[in-house]
Amino acid sequence: MSLKRLTPPVRAGIIGTGFAAGRRARALQEDDRAQLVAAVGHQPEKTEQFARTYGLQVLPHWQDLVALSDLDLVVVSTINRDCAAIAKGALQARKHVVVEYPLALNLTAGRELLVLAQNQQRLLHVEHIEVLGELHQVFKQALSQLGEVSYARYSKIAPKHPAPQRWSYQKSLFGFPLVASLSCIHRLTDAFGMVSSVSCQTRYWPEEQEQYGACLSTAQLTFKCGTIADIIYAKGDRFWHPERRLEARGSQGSIICSSQSALLIQEDRTREIAIGSRRGLFAEDTRQVLNHLIAAEPLYITAEASLYALQVACAAEQSAATGRVVWVDELDAIAV
Repeated sequence: MSLKRLTPPVRAGIIGTGFAAGRRARALQEDDRAQLVAAVGHQPEKTEQFARTYGLQVLPHWQDLVALSDLDLVVVSTINRDCAAIAKGALQARKHVVVEYPLALNLTAGRELLVLAQNQQRLLHVEHIEVLGELHQVFKQALSQLGEVSYARYSKIAPKHPAPQRWSYQKSLFGFPLVASLSCIHRLTDAFGMVSSVSCQTRYWPEEQEQYGACLSTAQLTFKCGTIADIIYAKGDRFWHPERRLEARGSQGSIICSSQSALLIQEDRTREIAIGSRRGLFAEDTRQVLNHLIAAEPLYITAEASLYALQVACAAEQSAATGRVVWVDELDAIAV
C-alpha cells in the first residue's frame, strides 16, 4: 500500500502515560520532524504530570484526541484490552496509527484493523522493538552457521515480590499471556517462519480470580521448516530467578543468547559475542515511522508479520483452553 507522504512536522497525539508512552513521547520530542501535541491517560494526576513533563494538552477521552482535525498520527500505548478499539477509532478518523503490541487480544479484531488501515490508506504500525535489538539480530545472523536447526527455545521469567497491583496482572486487561507478551512468539516466527501446530498450557495463581499474583504459560511450536520450539513465559510471586534466554540448536552448532551475551558453539570453536544495551530502541522505531510517513522508506516490520504472530498466539490460547494441539492454518474455523 502506497501512502501519501506527510510534510514535517508530523503532528502526533499519545494515548497512555506509562513506561512505553514516556519513551515514545521522548523520542517524538527529540525528532524535529515531529510535534507531540496532546495526551490522554486513565489517571488524572499521572496524566497531568505526564503532560507537564512533555508540554502537552490534556484531553479527557481518547475519542477527543483522535477527532482532532489537524492531527496526523495517533500513538497507542495503553492497556492491552483497549488497543484495538482505539486503533479502530483512529483509523476511522483517517489518522495514521502506531500501537505497542499486541494489536488486539483476538485474531478477528486484528484482521479487521488491517483491512481498515488498507481501506483508509493509513499506516498501521505495530511496534516490535525486540526484533530491532542486538540480541535478536545476533541470534538471526548466527542461524546460517548452525546448519539445519532442529530445536529452539525462548524463556522470559520475571519474578515480582510482591506481585504488583497493576492492570498487567489482570486477566481481562492484560489478556492471555502469550498474546499480551507477543514478542515471545514473534521472535521465533521472525526467525523460523510459518508454524504448523501449537500446544500450550497456562496456569494462574490464584486460578479463578481476575487479579492474579503469578502466571505461567508454556507452549511448543512446530514450524513448517521442521524446527520444534519451546516458549516459557512466567511472571509474579511464584518465581524467584529471572531469566531471558534465546537459543537454537542445529546440525552444525548452537547459539545461546542471554541479555548480556551470546555463545556461538561449533565443532572447532566456541565464541562469545557481547550483546549491547536495549536503550534507544523506541527512538529507532519512531525514527523509522517518521521516515516511512515522510519519505516512504520501508519499516523493519509489517503489520502482516505482527498479525501472523498474533494468529499463532491465539492458537496457543485455544490450545490452553481445550487441552488439544491446534493447527494454526485451521484457526479460521475456531472461535478465538
